[in-house]
Amino acid sequence: MDIKLDPSRDDLPLMANTSHILVKHYVLDLDVDFESQIIEGTIVLFFESGNKFKKQSSSTEETYPSESNKACKFRTPEPCHIPVTNTRTVSSKMGYNDLVICGKGEKDTSGKDGNHDNQEQASGISSSKYCCDTGNHGSEDFLLVLDCCDLSVLKVEEVDVAAVPGIEKFTRSPKLRNQIVRELVALPADRWREQLDYYARCSQAPGCGELLFDIDTWSLQIRKTGVQTATDFPHAIRIQYTTKPQGRSVTWTSDQSGRPCVYTMGSPINNRALFPCQEPPVAMSTWQATVRAAASFVVLMSGENSAKPTQLREGCSSWHYYVTMPMPASTFTIAVGSWTETKPEICSSDDLATEKSFSPFEADFRYVGVCGHMEYPCRFQNASATTQEIIPHRIFAPVCLKGACQETLLPLIPPCLSAAHSVLGTHPFSRLDVLIVPANFPSLGMASPHLVFLSQSTLTGMSQFCGTRLCHEIAHAWFGLAIGARDWTEEWLSEGFATHLEDVFWAKAQQLAPHEAQEQRELRACLRWRRLQDEMRNSPEDMQVLRPNKEKTGHVSDSGSSVIKHGLNPDKVFMQVHYLKGYFLLRFLARRLGGDTYFSFLRKFVHKFHGQLILSQDFLQMLLESIPEERRLELSVENIFQDWLESSGIPQPLQRERLAGAECGLVRQVSAEVAKWVRVNRRPRKRKRKETEEVLEKLLPDQLVLLLEHLLEQRTLNPRTLQRLERTYHLSEQDAEVRHRWCELVVKHKYTEAYRHVERFLQEDRGKRSPCKEPTGSTCVHEPVGRRFPCRLCWAAAYGGQHSATPCPPAWLSVVVHVPWLLSAAGSWLQLVPVGVASVCL
Repeated sequence: MDIKLDPSRDDLPLMANTSHILVKHYVLDLDVDFESQIIEGTIVLFFESGNKFKKQSSSTEETYPSESNKACKFRTPEPCHIPVTNTRTVSSKMGYNDLVICGKGEKDTSGKDGNHDNQEQASGISSSKYCCDTGNHGSEDFLLVLDCCDLSVLKVEEVDVAAVPGIEKFTRSPKLRNQIVRELVALPADRWREQLDYYARCSQAPGCGELLFDIDTWSLQIRKTGVQTATDFPHAIRIQYTTKPQGRSVTWTSDQSGRPCVYTMGSPINNRALFPCQEPPVAMSTWQATVRAAASFVVLMSGENSAKPTQLREGCSSWHYYVTMPMPASTFTIAVGSWTETKPEICSSDDLATEKSFSPFEADFRYVGVCGHMEYPCRFQNASATTQEIIPHRIFAPVCLKGACQETLLPLIPPCLSAAHSVLGTHPFSRLDVLIVPANFPSLGMASPHLVFLSQSTLTGMSQFCGTRLCHEIAHAWFGLAIGARDWTEEWLSEGFATHLEDVFWAKAQQLAPHEAQEQRELRACLRWRRLQDEMRNSPEDMQVLRPNKEKTGHVSDSGSSVIKHGLNPDKVFMQVHYLKGYFLLRFLARRLGGDTYFSFLRKFVHKFHGQLILSQDFLQMLLESIPEERRLELSVENIFQDWLESSGIPQPLQRERLAGAECGLVRQVSAEVAKWVRVNRRPRKRKRKETEEVLEKLLPDQLVLLLEHLLEQRTLNPRTLQRLERTYHLSEQDAEVRHRWCELVVKHKYTEAYRHVERFLQEDRGKRSPCKEPTGSTCVHEPVGRRFPCRLCWAAAYGGQHSATPCPPAWLSVVVHVPWLLSAAGSWLQLVPVGVASVCL
């Protein structure tokens, strides 16, 4: 069943047969080995069988046709005598660099030992569809399919949960292992602690028989001889495995202080190269994890507890995290490194009172409303949690960035959390860790339950850039995490909402007057309008659609498998269409309803759908029902689908709005400043004595971005103008968004005096890989506020001396750029370019 995909063209397969059997809980027991750059250990999966979660539609053109099980070749696994629980001794090599795994003495050789691992095999299947028959065909065995990639699986076995002392309390038939698991996963929410305890005990139970398995590029297939139905398939299995150094779910790197670290970086393939799992979002599960690493490392995870290390012998620590809210496996996040915690210098008693943590176990479950999700200890049903404006939070970073975090980030978290609560109500998660990730992080930020990653680029300049990005990630707690998309192609349900809400949160966090907040929102709308126009001009039409599957959105095959359209397309990571079109759609709807009415509705929507997966129509239907009929005019779900979600290009309602709308005061101020700079640039070197000097106004960071973008449209700017521009606004000290535009100006006009600014930017600011498809690994900070498309700066770094083989917009200029620092930034990806000068297309 090994299907080879062309990642430049094909979609991402979700192979798990979730319609037949669902993972309800994972127990991970892992060791982190920095020397070999692998994570190894076991994962125990607890299942629930049956068609209880049968999808709304049967197979579609994108699903997997049935085919003989000859596509899945199974061999009997060789005996593997490795203890179920981790009883290995700690290596005596722990010393100078603390890089050795606890109890690990040898490097991974699983790719060479003959075990079943997922090296690519010639399957003879040429179709771009993905097929594996997982149902029952008479005498054939039931096949469990898990999403899996870049893993070496060593052993799969059934777990004898009946051997756990005291487990008989869950069933009248203590010898029926599947019945025990059924009772365990069905425990009520108020017994969550007892449930986690027994999950842990069961995960350490002995094995009672190895299972047949095979693994290919995208999946792990498991069967038990003679078992023909999902109901009879073992409901608790243990998988022993190791990751691979080149696995695409985690990144092994060094932090800004030069210490090794590893973290999940939001890969397009999600977590399937970290552990075998069910990737489809409908497979919502809980988990608990024990992770061991050298004592010098801190383990952060997306668990709901603030874990503290348990000291083991010989300099090794163990960390334990858990979650009680069922969520897709893609939300699981881990980061291991030598992080240092940044704490406030003075903590007032008021802050402590506001930030008191309310764990599910301590919660006073006075129901404040009926929830529509599956049962779990929900904060929306906890009267104390609903009034908690600021949840407990911590900041972690490399030691060299501790001061910047103390100065910039730490003061922003409480007002941003409070602002979010004032808009949307109850925080879905009980706590928040924020980690400043290494410089190679391919984005400006990433939100997971209880854990947010931020780029170091957010710490520079004034507080606005950091504040808006923080608000964006906080907004994902509601939209993207607590409320998820049932079909991952509908990314706008996450990114569109977060982009729209970041402006609202940030204005409240700053305590702006209503007219000031409105001006700021209109300025940012102007910037996003420019980005959207750039995006539409420079991207394929089929990737401009927010709902690409149209009426088939949310449909899966009979087994539950499906595909993510464009999921493996490398251009997709550069696209902002889901942020921008989604933002403008929500802005359009909010203006139609009126701000107060819209946000009152949004709180009701959050309360109704938290803990659940939705499609676009769920939101739109509830919204339209909230609008009086006389105010709907031509609004309908069908019209919104047609105009906004299922069409490429710029929606007609948005075009009409932008044509009719007047510029806000902040934008008019920028236009006036642009005119001044144009006049300054035209003046001769020797001016008449009576000629008046231009009086330049102080501008906000977003205004500076807009100013520089207008100046980038000028054919030429002389060095004197550029020098004055930099000195007037102190551009080298501004945030990364402003400095990016400044560096573009420097490169475009060959302003050699400021090449050091470009070098610094390429080395330190890597917010998101540029749309220029550069192979350098250097990245730019266009996301999500917006970006210029294509990016002159990253094009210069990527294609120094190689421009003739690369398509260039005809309007671009051919210039000469000094390149020693470009070679340093580009590394081995660039072919040798003579030190001195190289022709670069811009």
